[in-house]
Amino acid sequence: MATVPIAGVDKPVSLTCDIGVPSLGGVTPLAAGSGNAANASAVATLTGTATTTVYITGFEVTGAGATAANVVTVTVAGLLGGTRSYTYTFPAGATVACQPLIVSFYPALPASAVNTAIVVTCPASGSGGTNNTVVAHGFYV
Repeated sequence: MATVPIAGVDKPVSLTCDIGVPSLGGVTPLAAGSGNAANASAVATLTGTATTTVYITGFEVTGAGATAANVVTVTVAGLLGGTRSYTYTFPAGATVACQPLIVSFYPALPASAVNTAIVVTCPASGSGGTNNTVVAHGFYV
């Protein structure tokens, strides 16, 4: 928290940044990426330590099409309350870009338990697919 004096105000004004985390003290940021997967599942895993809880603040899925269009289910597993699912489409044509799937969680979503990873998975695009990527971001406390 920063205190910034403002002219004309007889008391300091405190400004805070609320990014959906339980507190800023003791938070360790996390980012994980799948790398490029050619006709294979793309997986990004957020892991903490044996005594911490992982939170996810969001993820992105990007890619390109395959020989034939393919509709898949992207999953976010390891969450309190269970797995979340999102529909994602690979278009027909290996050089045709997919519509990115960009998901933010506010507030951040916790893992189901201490020392539990949160895993974002996008299934394979199908025959002829050359690009499938997932990036997840969050933190642990």
